[in-house]
Amino acid sequence: MSAQARPVFDFPLRTRLFIDGSWCAPETRQRLPVVDPSTEETIVEVDAGSPADVDRAVRAASRAFRAWKQTSGAERAGFLRAIARGVEAHGEHLAALQSLNNGKPIAESRIDVGDVIATFDYYADLAQTLDVPEEAIAIPSSDHRAVIRREPAGVVGLIVPWNFPMVTTAWKLAPALAAGCTVVLKPSEFTPLPELELAAIVERAGLPPGVLNVVPGTGTEVGAALTMHPLVSKVSFTGSTAVGEQVMKAAAQSIKGVSLELGGKSSIVVFADADLNLAVDLVVGGAFFNAGQMCSATSRVLVERSLAPALIARLADRVARTVVGDPFAAGVQMGPLTNRPQYERVQRFIARGKADGASLVVQGEAPDGAGYFVKPTMFVDVPTSSAVWREEIFGPVLCVRSFDTEDDAIDAANDTEFGLVATVVTRDEARGERMAGALQAGVVWINSPQLIFPQTSWGGYKKSSIGRELGPFGLAAFQEIKQIVRAAAVPD
Repeated sequence: MSAQARPVFDFPLRTRLFIDGSWCAPETRQRLPVVDPSTEETIVEVDAGSPADVDRAVRAASRAFRAWKQTSGAERAGFLRAIARGVEAHGEHLAALQSLNNGKPIAESRIDVGDVIATFDYYADLAQTLDVPEEAIAIPSSDHRAVIRREPAGVVGLIVPWNFPMVTTAWKLAPALAAGCTVVLKPSEFTPLPELELAAIVERAGLPPGVLNVVPGTGTEVGAALTMHPLVSKVSFTGSTAVGEQVMKAAAQSIKGVSLELGGKSSIVVFADADLNLAVDLVVGGAFFNAGQMCSATSRVLVERSLAPALIARLADRVARTVVGDPFAAGVQMGPLTNRPQYERVQRFIARGKADGASLVVQGEAPDGAGYFVKPTMFVDVPTSSAVWREEIFGPVLCVRSFDTEDDAIDAANDTEFGLVATVVTRDEARGERMAGALQAGVVWINSPQLIFPQTSWGGYKKSSIGRELGPFGLAAFQEIKQIVRAAAVPD
């Protein structure tokens, strides 16, 4: 593993709030240290917002909404494409900033940048379809005429997590702008740097002042104030289920709309007829991409009993050989976890798995010294009552159990309070389709890595989601439906 020079940024890192088209200081002058998870050193301090700053941002967004909602879909599409081209032009800088702040390998960060570009381009195309003002509704045996209008929801609050900075933001921001909403964005206090740089790109794209506002800060200060603000019409939150419950309770006080993208505890089901090489690749990718910090992590492996010895042996070898280290070093396959609280949480789960009687097959090597590095870990024969089998870990911990029949696999995969994703690995096309129909998950991959396209949907069943993101569903999340019924003739 050869070292690679740390990135040198050719302009200063953004550290201020972005409100009403201006970079400004917070009311309280509080600061948040932003830490490099590979070294545990402070990169920079950014301004931390307060409820007063949230109020300023929301009121700016409310003023801007009056004009922004009147723009045509074609006009909004022009802004979205300008943002996409800005991200494209600064792609390598954004990828480096992502790896520096989040800790993911630079190759993964480049994938993230491509996702951001594709999302803004997709919603630019979708925005152009909005210039048909009304949709006629057929009313049989009536002399009345009915039409539907789709109108922007208003000022929306976007609260995004630290595991996919910029990506989760794009999934929310692009459709919100396409719909004609104005936005107040709260980035994670752990990873504000990529989001602030994305805001600078939006500013350079010429978006009118107040249409996008960015207020970094803590969840208890900024997140709560944004969720409860009376001028915010809709809150879209991605994060843990526990915090999602708090967001929903807070939003209920003013009966505002919510979209929630929350946790997962997902399975990959490997049948005996599966291609073994493909199965290993899909298990490793589903469990260890982004150091396992994914709500979609398929960290529960269900393998048909006759294939289990071979799959476990191959997985153990791959897990043990996973190269963990500095995200800018050549050959690194997994970086550190993004923050200390998550590092400590994952270590507690590993200890819990051992205490619960799961068989520890691999706990591979990680670099010595500083950094939130966790050794990729693999358990087999995990009790179904164990927390490592039932709870979302959000780290590089893989659990394996065997099954005997297709029905057993379905029951085991669905035995969870979550329902975000699932993967099926089989050569039997009919079986793959049966499994996709039986699994309680919003996204099912069959013999495929976890590819997510802007044109499709994202979200799940049970405690994983309320609503859907991406595709036309993501746009609809930021629209209100207005029904207009007209009499055929007005009486004299």
